[in-house]
Amino acid sequence: MIKKVKKDDTVVLIDESYRKIIIDVKSPTDKFKGVGVFNPSDLIGRKYGEQIKIGNKQFWILTPSVQDKLQALKRQAQIILPRDSAHIIMNCSIESGFCVLEAGIGSGSLTIALANAVAPEGKVISYDTRSDFIDHAMKNLKMANLEKYVKTKVKDITKGIDEKELDAIILDIPNPWGAVSYSFKALRVGGYLCTYSPLISQVENTIKEIKKYNFIEVKTLENIQREMIVSEFGTRPSFDMLGHTGYLTFARKVL
Repeated sequence: MIKKVKKDDTVVLIDESYRKIIIDVKSPTDKFKGVGVFNPSDLIGRKYGEQIKIGNKQFWILTPSVQDKLQALKRQAQIILPRDSAHIIMNCSIESGFCVLEAGIGSGSLTIALANAVAPEGKVISYDTRSDFIDHAMKNLKMANLEKYVKTKVKDITKGIDEKELDAIILDIPNPWGAVSYSFKALRVGGYLCTYSPLISQVENTIKEIKKYNFIEVKTLENIQREMIVSEFGTRPSFDMLGHTGYLTFARKVL
């Protein structure tokens, strides 16, 4: 059965260049970036998957996936890309019902991926020292309909962690080694610590601190991604290879 857009839905409009715009159907008529002046309620009753014309552009209407939500993110700070978010979720074994803490909310990219993973019974707690980053990220989370799974605090994680028995802690801060001791105390046995660092010197300092505590399965990964362009004339690697973003370090707490 083909679903139709309802008045309380949030949709993603994808143009022919695959640019994505997330739109709440309840929004009033406005000028939407990439779309133009448009009344979202005109989408009500349209079939998901069909292509429509708005102004002089064609758009497909779809239910937003996590990938769509991340790609349509309004950025204020550098984000953790989806390819790294996926590795964080898998290597920390994050699943529905978990309570996860992140430090460094940025624009909310990782927060969206984590909230989607722990929903509907879990929770993401996000610390950041900047309230403007938190405000911006929560706007993105609201657009993604995931804000109810996130609790934020204006707090420096290197000064302590309020919560206990956490399933995972992810540190996207310049000095993650400063929060390792607090993270060890706050994690449940078997819980995971993850750090995201652009520089290898940050990784070295972090692992030096991790080794002072009862962590096992300590490892560091770097994700290099290259798309393959397939056409009727042959196949070649994309010239726009997605290179270094950051180093992911993982560790697991034991007694």
